[in-house]
Amino acid sequence: MSAIKTIDPKAIPQPELHAYLLNAVAPRPICFASTIDLEGNVNLSPFSFFNVFSSNPPVMIFSPARSGRDNSLKHSHQNVKEIPEVVINIVDFPLVEQMSLSSTAYEKGVNEFVKSGLTEVPSEKVRPPRVAEAPVSFECTVTEIIELADTPGAGNLIFAKVELIHINSEFLDDSGKLDPLKLDLVGRMGGSWYTRASGDSLFEIPKPIRTKGIGVDQLPEGIRNSDVLTGNNLGRLGNMEQLPTNGDVEEIGKDDEIQMLSKKLKGNPNKLKKELHWVAQQVLNENNTKKALAILLYAEKIA
Repeated sequence: MSAIKTIDPKAIPQPELHAYLLNAVAPRPICFASTIDLEGNVNLSPFSFFNVFSSNPPVMIFSPARSGRDNSLKHSHQNVKEIPEVVINIVDFPLVEQMSLSSTAYEKGVNEFVKSGLTEVPSEKVRPPRVAEAPVSFECTVTEIIELADTPGAGNLIFAKVELIHINSEFLDDSGKLDPLKLDLVGRMGGSWYTRASGDSLFEIPKPIRTKGIGVDQLPEGIRNSDVLTGNNLGRLGNMEQLPTNGDVEEIGKDDEIQMLSKKLKGNPNKLKKELHWVAQQVLNENNTKKALAILLYAEKIA
């Protein structure tokens, strides 16, 4: 087992703690927040301490932290205290460089829309404008601000209640729902790193919501202790509602590939079992969980 490094947050400098937190808790969605002050000055800034926390009522929270260098408050934080409204714009890959530019610590009153070359669009229910180039924008009213501390790096939780949603229709599928494959979203990592949610980085896992999986504990010991199967593989198998029947297992034994392996490795049951586990893993990767589990149970019978 690898050695574990244990850290007391109170025993290390704030910048070092900040780096550990941001590298470990990632990827993080990005709140691209547009706000406005009492004089009408517009601010546009990204924050990765952000997520959606409720759908009824629809509430998002983002946290503009105090500066770790001089303990100053972010302009976005100051603005929502003056005008409790914000537009949360979602960042996709075509926007990421302009979004990063807008995070520059410009002086108060400087419009980051102008600096980053993005387009202001008037909102309908709130005063701050939205980003025309964003795939999705949420007009929000700020219902609560919780300032966690007055020390460098301290977060300030901004509760934003969604009042209106704007979606660029090119990111919708045929049923009118947002399509993750079209969105091409980005997430924040630690340091200067980002991640892109597209291509092979996107994958599906069946949700155990409407069904109740049998659990990994109900799998035979030989499957649970496999040298081939990963924890992810076992989790997928444990999401099955029930084990395959004896008939299913007998039927899988008639499969051409299974029969060929059985003949090839006749007299070497341990080797055959391991090969069958490799085959089952490949089938799992093809999202045929029932067949994979039947192969594994067949391997248990002949081993």
